[in-house]
Amino acid sequence: MGEPDVVTVRGLRKSYGTRVVVDGLDLAVPAGEIVGLIGANGAGKTTTVECIQGLRKPDAGSLRVLGYDPVTQAQELRPLVGSQLQDSALPDRLRVAEAVELFSTPRARDGGELLERFGLAPRRRSAFGSLSGGERQRLFLVLALLNRPQLVILDELTQGLDPAARRGVWAAVRQLHDEGTTVLLVTHEMDEAEALCGQVVVMRAGRVLDAGTPADLMDRHASTATIRFSMPDPPALLLDQVRRLDGVHEVERDGARITVRGHRRIIAYVGAALVGWEPVPADLSVHVPSLKDALLGLLDGDDAGHVDRAAPGACTPGKELLGGRR
Repeated sequence: MGEPDVVTVRGLRKSYGTRVVVDGLDLAVPAGEIVGLIGANGAGKTTTVECIQGLRKPDAGSLRVLGYDPVTQAQELRPLVGSQLQDSALPDRLRVAEAVELFSTPRARDGGELLERFGLAPRRRSAFGSLSGGERQRLFLVLALLNRPQLVILDELTQGLDPAARRGVWAAVRQLHDEGTTVLLVTHEMDEAEALCGQVVVMRAGRVLDAGTPADLMDRHASTATIRFSMPDPPALLLDQVRRLDGVHEVERDGARITVRGHRRIIAYVGAALVGWEPVPADLSVHVPSLKDALLGLLDGDDAGHVDRAAPGACTPGKELLGGRR
């Protein structure tokens, strides 16, 4: 048997007054995985991870984190979990090395080694207020890892960072995974989830819409690939051959322009077919669905059962989740 899940949540419910923020949520985080909790602002992601850490008491449901109940055993659980929450901050005058010393416990690893690993050793005497956004986020990663946690929770880790800084933070998270650390990553950025997560849980209005690997979600909600190429006088035999390929849904011809649509596996099949009819078209292009496409497909298809679109905290499908930051 494999290791038990690090986090198991069943039927989690949390309300603030009359507003239901988390509504019967189930979640499992396997050991050693990066699991992404994805959703728009107001989907209930942050409240969920606060309940997991014992920072908020749920109204209903059961939670087990590393074998502990975060409601009744928060003190035992706290040393085992490292976290960077959405509103994390430090005093501007606090130096990097001082922050590491302040957060160290008797079980802490070598803070200097962590600063070196995350590219912060040259900044150890710098004040927090002088750090760039990417440097601050990497410092929060150092502090989250300092005391050898078994679970790391990261909430909107790259919010507001420029592309270069985001890539640097992503590389640091991949290092955690390579070392076997279990990570629960809260985000509303689809590219971030696709780049980092082995499992993805999609939330909306406090409920889970779907969950699985990025490939699973793309297969269920955005499996259609599009291939385009030009042939001045395409042989009818070739077009018939392409139409019969496994997974091809349609073949369109507009003059010399050919468009083929079907399941992602057609990419290999169509390419192999074209190789047999040289010359291979110079303008051959392929569009492969992304996790963002899958999410849009999931939301567009969600017109009954999964989510009440008028529920508290609901948002226009896709726009907030895929658009700008908070």
